[in-house]
Amino acid sequence: MGSAPAGAARARYLVYFQYVGTAFSGVAAVRGAQRAVGVQNFLEVSSAAPGRGPREEGRAQGLAGSAALAPQEAAERLGSVVPVKVTISSRTDAGVHALSNAAHLDVQRRPGRPPFTPEVLTHALNTHLRHPAIRVLQAFRVPSDFHARYSATSRTYLYRLATGCPRPDQMPVFERDRCWALRADHLDVAAMQEAAQHLLGTQDFSAFQSAGSPTPSPVRTLRRVSVAPHPASPYALPQENRLRFWSVEFESRSFLYRQVRRMTAVLVAVGLGALTPAQVRAILESRDPLGRHQSRVAPAHGLFLKSVLYRGLAGGSPAWAHREDQASEGQEAPGG
Repeated sequence: MGSAPAGAARARYLVYFQYVGTAFSGVAAVRGAQRAVGVQNFLEVSSAAPGRGPREEGRAQGLAGSAALAPQEAAERLGSVVPVKVTISSRTDAGVHALSNAAHLDVQRRPGRPPFTPEVLTHALNTHLRHPAIRVLQAFRVPSDFHARYSATSRTYLYRLATGCPRPDQMPVFERDRCWALRADHLDVAAMQEAAQHLLGTQDFSAFQSAGSPTPSPVRTLRRVSVAPHPASPYALPQENRLRFWSVEFESRSFLYRQVRRMTAVLVAVGLGALTPAQVRAILESRDPLGRHQSRVAPAHGLFLKSVLYRGLAGGSPAWAHREDQASEGQEAPGG
């Protein structure tokens, strides 16, 4: 990464973004000449682009309309000072989606130029994104020591299930990469809810992590687990009323690798009658990730990262963002 000119101002931003994970190898960038690509690859290309000040806004919008520009050329013509590194809050696997993931990035402008407003940065990132399945939701200015991964206080994952679909070709095409279609006609939701209670609290979740995955400690605190009916799919036709949708949500500050998909698979086994709620407690206490049931992993395409929260977040934006916004008289509003 190149060095910034002397006197160049650096601003750190928290950026919320969403994506449909079907076409990606995961959220993390893929380096080298591999054919796989991560969401981060597109974010870094787009974040290299903003280089304009308020007077350059019209010119930048004109450049944004030129689809023929290569990403590197767009970044150069927009005056990027140094490449921008995007630090992702929450890693997601290939095929996993995000309703709202988060990242932080630093933008260095040329000497004498003020930092971008979060609104300008959001617009610029969306303008230069090269993939229709990614969207930047919002950006905030944050302190220079803010870290999107380590500063997060809560992460919530949503897993979508569907029942009443005996064959894959009976699932609406718009739902095929958005839920786990079960062949069963129903789930014992009450039993799943009972089983979920065994997972709550601070516990050793070794039984639900991928065997051999490196981690300093398998202890995590699961704050909330819910199993409930999900709103009917808007893509299901009236004659497809056999379909029922369900959601499973997990909230914790952090999760082990594939912990959510493994816990989901076990809860589904309870819902299908293959396990009892008491057996879920036994699985947890075994601390064995290679057991018959806990080694099963729910499909990636049913999983969504729903939210990432930070201390001070109020009404969708950090409370201290508003304080600094007022102090700067509407110029460059820091937030978190």
